[in-house]
Order: sequence, then C-alpha cells, then structure tokens
Amino acid sequence: MVLLENDSADQELKSHVAPKDWVNPQAQSVYDLVVIGGGTAGLITSAIAAGLGAKVALLERELLGGDCLNYGCVPSKGLLSVSKRLGMMRRAADYGIETGAETTASFSAIMQRMRNLRAGIGHHDGAPRFRDLGVDVFLGEGQFTADNMVEVKLNDGNLRSLRFKRAVIATGAKPLVFPTPGLEEAGYLTNLSLFALTELPKSMVVVGAGPIGVEMAQAFARFGCEITIVAMDPHILPREDPQAAAIVQAALEKDGVKFELGAKMSRVEQRDGHKVLIFERDGGEGEVYAEELLVAIGRSPNVNGMGLEKAGVQFSNRGVVVDDCLRTTNSRIFAAGDVAGSFQFTHAADAMARIVIRNAFFFGRGKVSDLTMPWSTYTDPEVAHVGLYETQAEEAGCELSSLRMEFSEIDRNILEGEKEGFAKVIFETKSGKLRGATAVGAHAGELLGEMLIAVTKGMKVSELSGIIHPYPTSVSIWGRLGDKASGARLTPGVAKLLKRIIGWRR
Repeated sequence: MVLLENDSADQELKSHVAPKDWVNPQAQSVYDLVVIGGGTAGLITSAIAAGLGAKVALLERELLGGDCLNYGCVPSKGLLSVSKRLGMMRRAADYGIETGAETTASFSAIMQRMRNLRAGIGHHDGAPRFRDLGVDVFLGEGQFTADNMVEVKLNDGNLRSLRFKRAVIATGAKPLVFPTPGLEEAGYLTNLSLFALTELPKSMVVVGAGPIGVEMAQAFARFGCEITIVAMDPHILPREDPQAAAIVQAALEKDGVKFELGAKMSRVEQRDGHKVLIFERDGGEGEVYAEELLVAIGRSPNVNGMGLEKAGVQFSNRGVVVDDCLRTTNSRIFAAGDVAGSFQFTHAADAMARIVIRNAFFFGRGKVSDLTMPWSTYTDPEVAHVGLYETQAEEAGCELSSLRMEFSEIDRNILEGEKEGFAKVIFETKSGKLRGATAVGAHAGELLGEMLIAVTKGMKVSELSGIIHPYPTSVSIWGRLGDKASGARLTPGVAKLLKRIIGWRR
C-alpha cells in the first residue's frame, strides 16, 4: 500500500496502524491464541478472545486494519459519498433547483477529505487500542516453524518465537494481476495504489467489471476522468441478477463510462505518454488509450511465505484449505477472512471470526454453510442481494419462484425522483419460504436489511404483507411484494368461495 509521506492525515493513520515507535512485547511462554494478520478477521478474533480472558498474540507485517480500512471499504466509500452527491447536484434541475455554473469537483480536495476520514477512523484498528484490550501486538512477519509454533521477524529486526495452543490464519488477500506482456513496463494501479493519487487522470482504463471496478469507474467518471471498462464478462457485475446489472450499466453509461465487454486483455503498450491496452474479442483485436490503467479483476489469497507446510496446513492458489467449521488440516489452526472464504467481504470476515472463536474455544460446531450472506455494490444506483437467486433451484433442492416490483410503483420513490430499479424476492414455489432477495435502486444496501432477517429466519413470502411500514417509505416495497404473493395464491375457486362468504355476511 502507498501512504503519502508528506500528508499529515496519512501519517496520522500510520501512527495508529503501524507506529514507528512501537515497542513489541516480550513473548509469553504459551499463547491460547496466535492470530496472523491484522485485517478484519484477525482484529475481531483477537478482540473477542482477549475479552474472554485468553492470552492472545496478534501479528501484522504491514498495516493493522488490513484491506478494509486502508485500501478497500473505507477509502472507496469516502470517494463514493462525493460521487453520489455530484450526481444529485447535476440532476438538480429535475427538482426545480437552479445551480448556476456547471458543478465541478476538486479532485485534490476530494482525496484529502478521504484521507482525513480514513485517519479519523484508524484508531479503531490501531495497535494501542488492541494493546489496551489485552492483546500482545507484534509488528512483523510471522512464519510457522512447527505445528504449534510461529516465529516473528519483527520490524525492528529482532525475532520472537510464539508457542500456541490455537492459531488463526487471517492474512487476507491481495489484488490479482494476470501476467500480461507490457503491463509491468507500462505501470498500472490497483486498489493498493489508487487512493494515493493526488491528481485526476484525464483518462483511465479499468480492467474488470466487478464491484471494485464499477464503483471506481463511476466515481472517477463523475470527477471528470474519461473511463473505459474492459472486461471478459459479457455484462458488468457478473455475480448479480442480470437485470439488476443492466440497470447499473445504463447508469454508468449516463455518466459517460464506455464499455468493451467480452474482451480479453492481450498486451499493454506505451505510445506518446499513454498506456494502450490491446484486447481480443471475437477473433479480432481492439485497443484503448488512457493515462492510467486500473487492474480490478479480483483478489488472490495471501498464502505464500508463511511456512504453512511446516505447520501441516494445506493450501492452494484459492487459499487455505478449511472445513465447514474453518478448521485447517492442522486441528490446532483455523483460518478466517479472505484467505479462507469464497465471500471476500468485510462482514463475511467478521462472521467467520466469530465462528472460529466458537469452534476453537467452546467445542462449537459453527458452520460457514449456515451463514446467510448479503452483499452490496455501492454504485448509484446500488445493487444488493442476500441468499439464493431463482436460477439456483438445484442448490435449494426445490423449485424456486420470484416476484418483482418496480420502485416506480412506490410513492416515496416517485416523490424523491428515485424511480429507477426494482426489488425482487425469491422463494420456494411450494412452501413460499423465502430463500433470497435482490434490490437495485437508491439506498438498496440499506433497504435489504429487512430481508436479511426474513430470509435468515425462513419467513414465508406472504408474511411480508403483515409487516407495517411507515408511509411513505421505500422499504414498504417488501410489504407490497408480500401482498402480491398473497394475491397470487387467490385461485378462482378460492375467490368464488370468499365471494360467497362475504355475501352471506351481509
């Protein structure tokens, strides 16, 4: 990660998450838990274990807070909050507001705001705080030397040997970059370096159309950068409902983002001070010029250089091998977070850390497969999902159905001028049990909250109609979908019977 040496906010951040004057503690004779990696999974595991009275050691070789704080969720959402407001201001005329001169953005001020916000949050993940929680924090690189021992090469050059009863591998992941001719020579950005920019590039090619790629593409386009997304997938956000992804893509197109989809990156050249990405598609070649190139094609787990072989821990390029209870092939050692999970989200790392604590200390049987995992992409409009899609009937073990309603049918959205998008529920055709939900529209990530409970608890779709929502609110769309489901069950025979009953009661 790149931190700016001459920026006071970045140096404040560093004073929390990698203090230069940090004094590493002396090692205790044996630890109840040694945690390798100070990202979300490592921090949560350490804090809970120490709170329970365990002797805990936490190792971090770079910056405490990991991806989320330093070069992921926090800085990206800091930029997206500005991007969203720029979009609103540029639509002011639709609300009868005269703004005068064209709205512009100061990129340097936007980036400084982001760095200030990140520094202000940094103390939550800082070494002093975890020391005060009772955790022995070691800043340095750890390697397993045996099935119950880790050696730490400290940042001050000294060594510590830490013996443990249990250990957790929480080393996270790094940006995935495929070997591509000319890429290294031309230079490129990833999320590790993107947030250190101080000047807005005039143009940028974003390689990848997943959440990171599309979020940053929209933000930088609104800041005034010419953006082209190049991706192998035929549409953006390939994991999402295709109709939801299409709405997000249309929004990005309105912001000026261009797309080269179904295209494979072939090589990168340098011409006249520009980076030229050459791609293959349908048997031919195309190319895109830009000042900067952002690679956002995925993440690769950090598994190398830790001596996992000496600890008897199996791993692959997909990460550390774990069972459903997050135990590795060494019964003493668990893994959590991006290094071990298919869900590479901060909230997933948090949930996995809690499973580890339960299983490592209390003979629990917490399972990853029991988690109902939501996620959200913070474009404008947002797209959020929980549970299954209707195409996953085989995984569900039964036939699935869905119901959809447009936000253009909801009074609050009409009044707010936020009619774009829809909400959808996925349920078992026979029983009506909710198995998933998707929302694409303004504040979709927040609106999904009600459905997290409904899907997790296995409510029936018709039960949504019994939930009273304040009027007018966007979240009432779930109740309307419940009404729709109840109405769908009204067969002609039942309708005829109800008509008779009403008639008898006159």
